[in-house]
Amino acid sequence: MKKNYDVLVIGPVSLDHNIDHLGNERKELGGAVVASGFAAAKSGNNTALFTKLNPADADVEARFADSGADLYWKESAATCSIRNQYFTADKEKRACTSMGVCDGFKFEELPDIDTRIYHFAGLVYGDFDGELFKEAAKHGKVAVDVQCLLRHVEADKTMAFHDWAEKKEYLPYIDYLKTDAAEAEILTGLTDRAEAAKLLYSWGAKEIMITHNTEVLIYDGKEIYTCPIKARNLSGRTGRGDTTFAGYITERQRADIPEALLYCTALVSLKMETPGPFMGTRQDVLDYIAEFYQG
Repeated sequence: MKKNYDVLVIGPVSLDHNIDHLGNERKELGGAVVASGFAAAKSGNNTALFTKLNPADADVEARFADSGADLYWKESAATCSIRNQYFTADKEKRACTSMGVCDGFKFEELPDIDTRIYHFAGLVYGDFDGELFKEAAKHGKVAVDVQCLLRHVEADKTMAFHDWAEKKEYLPYIDYLKTDAAEAEILTGLTDRAEAAKLLYSWGAKEIMITHNTEVLIYDGKEIYTCPIKARNLSGRTGRGDTTFAGYITERQRADIPEALLYCTALVSLKMETPGPFMGTRQDVLDYIAEFYQG
């Protein structure tokens, strides 16, 4: 009998070299699958993770040992590795350099499990293709962070963002689409986040999340919902969008949009106060909501 999960988070781990605006370097095994996986599992969801790496580069099982999620992984010729140079204290401005790219993911590689949501948490163009989303949509809900469809590794190993050429073909297979404000502008040409969300909906995505450093926005084809970010510091800024999206899509399986939006925004506000993935509990988030959103 197959195992059943609330969510399967899929994506490469990354050997990250994070350098802050003062020149301090922090090396860690990160990536969207880490931030998303911890956020989903620590929020009380039955979570599975599927990642790829060269096992000579890192101990992936040790990295996820205290996540609360079930780990599945496959060997890749190379491990994704990214150097992030931050130029400002708020970490809003950075330069990214690719130091290694993981093999692309295929549906037949995924673990033989049942899951309510396939959460595609990639890092660079080539991790996934549209056909992967199309196949996953036959088996469950599809959630995609668009970063990995826009961020390309250039010939000189720098990373640059380009529009997703096949967006109109594959957006209709996506139940939950996440972008940040800059990515939304690349996809739509619009700087107004609400208008960008409406255009993305018109192209087929069913619920759109657009993150910004001040708030999180959701559009479901009927109404625009927003919730402010209330983090007291930004020491844990890395992984902000991944944490928000994982918190939202899992919460949506048991709550309406306003409730899920409140939960994920409080979750990321709390997470951003500490470096690394979210290590708290669901109750910690509920207490944060009571203190900062309902007080």
